[in-house]
Amino acid sequence: MKEAAIPLLIAAAISLLAINAKAEDVPPDAMVDAVNGVFGVHEGARAVHAKGTVLTGTFAASPEAAALSKAPHLQAGSTVPVTVRLSNFAGIPTIADNDGLASPRGMAVKFKLADGSETDIVAHSFNGFPVATTGEFRQLLIALGTSKPDTPKPTPLDTFLGDHPIAKTFLTAAKPNPVSFASLPYYAVNAFKLTNKDGKAAFVRYQIVPTGGEHYLSDADAKAAAASYLSDEIKKRVGEGPVTFTLVAQIADAGDKVDDPSLAWPADRKTVPLGTITLTKSAGDDAANKELVFMPNAVPAGIEAADPMIADRGAVYAASFARRNP
Repeated sequence: MKEAAIPLLIAAAISLLAINAKAEDVPPDAMVDAVNGVFGVHEGARAVHAKGTVLTGTFAASPEAAALSKAPHLQAGSTVPVTVRLSNFAGIPTIADNDGLASPRGMAVKFKLADGSETDIVAHSFNGFPVATTGEFRQLLIALGTSKPDTPKPTPLDTFLGDHPIAKTFLTAAKPNPVSFASLPYYAVNAFKLTNKDGKAAFVRYQIVPTGGEHYLSDADAKAAAASYLSDEIKKRVGEGPVTFTLVAQIADAGDKVDDPSLAWPADRKTVPLGTITLTKSAGDDAANKELVFMPNAVPAGIEAADPMIADRGAVYAASFARRNP
């Protein structure tokens, strides 16, 4: 296994910060400490996805969305403002966009509802998660932290991956550099329960699909790309015209696990378009948006967390936010 691929597994695990445990078992600050142990402490920066670009625009609900949820922003004819942060993975604010640690990319969406409240979606550019539970997540971090280049074989990481084939598959999956933040799909791999006005419920996972399709750089072009090529490109692109994505709900079939993000649901599951995200303006980078934070557990009526991993993620994000904004 290539040593350069190891940080990618850290990336996917930490990028969700999915803590499925009682607070006394895995305190939020302890998880932030674990992340900082990988990337160091960078004053004023997020523990992960430290380099980001912020855009603003609108979300317009599709005609089909209300059949799934009574949430206010999913009603036919509803259009609400959104703030979107596109980011590289690592907790290093100066990381180059073509660095191996920059993937998976992140896309976080904040919907600003008419009553003044907000609801958020946090997604990344890989359909899946390497482990199922918080206990396994902690084991993974320990294995990574204790597996140095000079650690005798088999390393703790070798042992962990030998016992966790999904994590190993995730680690070795190809993740090419995109042409643009706007040419990647993004997946919120934790499940939610949507309920419509008639009380009918469905379990879903969100996907955010680029309207213009997926496009990736060749290895040679990625190597030659500038350190800020993605952030520069998306600012230029949105300055020339709207950038659009479709928010999609992938609906679980009977028997699909809603509490195990390591198991991606089959691609043939029904999908329903929930609406269009249209980005029209750059809002600058993180220096201009220090107080921006996304809370995936902030949901309105009509949306409920179905995956217990979501429950404590907000606490972890809040702990990280408090450290970068003392």
